[in-house]
Amino acid sequence: MHRISKLSVSVATVGIAAIALVGCSSAGSPAAADENSTVTVDAPAAAPAEASFVDSVLTTKDVVIAITDVKTIQVGEEGNEYGKKPVIAFRYDTTNVSGKETDPTTAWMFLFEAYQDNDPNAENKLGVGSLPDDAFLDSQTNKIKQGGTVPNAIAYELSDTTTPVKLVASTFLGQDEIGSMTFELR
Repeated sequence: MHRISKLSVSVATVGIAAIALVGCSSAGSPAAADENSTVTVDAPAAAPAEASFVDSVLTTKDVVIAITDVKTIQVGEEGNEYGKKPVIAFRYDTTNVSGKETDPTTAWMFLFEAYQDNDPNAENKLGVGSLPDDAFLDSQTNKIKQGGTVPNAIAYELSDTTTPVKLVASTFLGQDEIGSMTFELR
């Protein structure tokens, strides 16, 4: 039993580390999409009272994640030199409000999922792309102190370059939707 527990912890650690090594970045102004995207906000049917996703800011009891820039990056462009698909990149700041142990990558991965509605028969959840900005290689898994804020970025591989991307914020790994925003690709 002890060996299985150690193996499970090792597998989980490797999985989190792999997820932490992905993402994307681009410069921009806070809470605004760049010229490559337009944004629409969708109100959730029933969001938990303690959480909200409004004006590019996700607020939960543990963290506040503020999206500061959104950019579409084509294959071969700076930030997606090695990718095989175009990506949508989100730059964001994560603030630890509760003091609960977290880092910017884990906080994002547990609270957000991205979709493109381009399949009439099935949900199209987008996969995470690679980190295009070496500036976040050393900081993406830094533990955030209570009250501290750490910037990071993440990218999702696009299925096509015309269908909008819906970013959905939810608690409990997708169980309770907090809200969503839709990003038009250009």
